[in-house]
Amino acid sequence: MSITVAEKILDSALKRPEAERAHIAEALLASLEAPLDREIWHAWQKEIDRRLNDIDSGAVNCTPWEEVKKRLYRNAKVQR
Repeated sequence: MSITVAEKILDSALKRPEAERAHIAEALLASLEAPLDREIWHAWQKEIDRRLNDIDSGAVNCTPWEEVKKRLYRNAKVQR
């Protein structure tokens, strides 16, 4: 069975540190996106600012990623 170029790239990427994997994922997703719609971009920026203000002001409680991940796996009944 021959390994494709995509499989080699994926295997290599998965061995990188989390921050590098996130950067790779972001770049790949961006390459698939349609051209930027300024109106949508501004709406998302406004929503991001609102959510950050809620966090900074203490109006919302955040759940650590590790806890969220545990819940997701538990709900999906995925063994890790």
